[in-house]
Amino acid sequence: MRIVFMGTPDFAVPSLRALIRHGDDIAAVYTQPDKPKGRGYQMMPPPVKRFAQEQGLSVFQPVSVKTEEEIARIRAFAPDMIIVVAYGKILPPAVLEIPPLGCVNVHASLLPKYRGAAPIQWSVVNGETETGVTTMYMAQGLDTGDMILKKSTPIGENETSSQLHDRLAELGAELLGETLEQIEKGIAPRTHQDDSLSCYAPMITKEMSLLDFTAPARDVHNRIRGLTGTAFLGGKRLKLFESEYAGPCSGCPGEITVSDGTFLVACGDGCGVRIRTLQPEGGKRMEAAAFLRGNPIQAGTILSGK
Repeated sequence: MRIVFMGTPDFAVPSLRALIRHGDDIAAVYTQPDKPKGRGYQMMPPPVKRFAQEQGLSVFQPVSVKTEEEIARIRAFAPDMIIVVAYGKILPPAVLEIPPLGCVNVHASLLPKYRGAAPIQWSVVNGETETGVTTMYMAQGLDTGDMILKKSTPIGENETSSQLHDRLAELGAELLGETLEQIEKGIAPRTHQDDSLSCYAPMITKEMSLLDFTAPARDVHNRIRGLTGTAFLGGKRLKLFESEYAGPCSGCPGEITVSDGTFLVACGDGCGVRIRTLQPEGGKRMEAAAFLRGNPIQAGTILSGK
C-alpha cells in the first residue's frame, strides 16, 4: 500500500515504525517545521523527522498543507491512504479527498470521549481508570470522523501522563496495523460517533499546572501526575512529577509533614498527597528523599500553589 504519513511528536514514531516493518510504501513523511528549543534556542527537528531521515524517507515540513502548491504535491504522490498520527495541523477537504482508501487517524482516547489536543493528560487529570486508542476515518471537524477500531487499557492509580503516553504510542501502532489489515481485506467497520458522549481535551497551558491544595487530595494527585504540578516552597518553584494519594492526614491545606523519606502535603479534604519525585527551581529532577537531605523542612512549612 502506498502511504503518505503525517505526524510530528514522539507519539507518532511507533506508528511510522510499524508501517515500515509492515512493508508499506511510504511515499512521503509530513511533519511540522523545526522549532527553537533549549537555552540556546537552537532549531530542533521533530522526533518524526529524525526517525524518518534515519530510515531514508523523504520528509516535508510545510508551514501549511492548505496551499494549492502543497495539495498538488500530495496529490502527485498518488497515495492509497494518508495516515495521520498527532500531526498538529488540520487537513483541508481537498487533502482528505485525495486517497481512495481515505485518511486514517490514530487518536489517543476511546472516542468520542476526549476529542482534542491533549486526551492523555486530561484522562489522567480527570481520574479516569481506563483509556485507550481509536483509529478513525478523518472528516471535517475535530476528531469527529467515523471510528474503525478501538483498543483499551487501564490507567494505573499512580501512573503519570508521560508513562501512559509511551504505552499508548505502542498500543496505537499495534492498532494501526490491525486497522490496515482490515481495510486491505475490505472488512473494516465504520461506526459513527455519538456526539452526546463526547468531551473536549484542550491544549495544556502552564497555568493549568498550578496546584490548589485546598482541593481534595485525589484531585491534587491527579493533576500532579497528569500535568506535572507546580507549587512554591519558600518562594521558589517546585515541579512535582510523581505522587501518591496518602489518605487521611493532619494539617492545614499545603502544610508539609516529612515522613519515610518523602513529604506529605495536606489537602482541603483532610487527606494528603505524598510527593515522590520533584525538581527544584534551577535544579535537576530527583527523588523527594534526595531533596529532603539537602533541604531540611521544618514542621508547619507550607507548600503554596495558586
